[in-house]
Amino acid sequence: CGSLSKELAPSELFGHLKGSFTSAIADKKGVFEQAKGGTVFLDDVGNLPNEVQMQLMRTLQKQKVRPVGSATDITVDVRILAATNENLEQAIEEGRFRQDLFHRINEFSIEVPPLRDRLEDFDELTAFFIRQANEELGKNVKDISSDALQRLKEQRWNGNLRELRNVVRRCVLFAEGDKIELDDLPVFSTQLKKTVTTVPEDD
Repeated sequence: CGSLSKELAPSELFGHLKGSFTSAIADKKGVFEQAKGGTVFLDDVGNLPNEVQMQLMRTLQKQKVRPVGSATDITVDVRILAATNENLEQAIEEGRFRQDLFHRINEFSIEVPPLRDRLEDFDELTAFFIRQANEELGKNVKDISSDALQRLKEQRWNGNLRELRNVVRRCVLFAEGDKIELDDLPVFSTQLKKTVTTVPEDD
């Protein structure tokens, strides 16, 4: 949803008829009609333009879509999964997201905690990204040292899995041996927690 402009979104989501706008050279089924009887996954739903949020709300209420350029509605039956890294309640307060749409799509919610709060998954995720990077880069890095892994666990990871994947990929690319060592890690600007120890001076 984050890549859909208010001009493009109605056509992508609900379809259009040939000739309904300049580049509409043929009829096109929208995402909802294509997924009839299945599931529509709306990623980054919090980034939908306001006008499109209103059209989406109409679709969810009536279970119908109206392609661009059409005067006829099409009945659709789909399951909706929506994801966002936005705080939608705050977006509602700021007037960026419709409250009625929020309540419509929030029948059942699953909160996925950020990477820094899922350290029990860290070893497995890091190992997976090492294997993935080996395949993509033609390398043969087998492991990561305990010191290097601990340093990774101390970071904030504001970019979550994408950031971890990129860091591991870089480490695999530049690793000289078959193990990622502490010296192979990039210089991090922020850490998950910073411990400061003050040692009093002797009189």
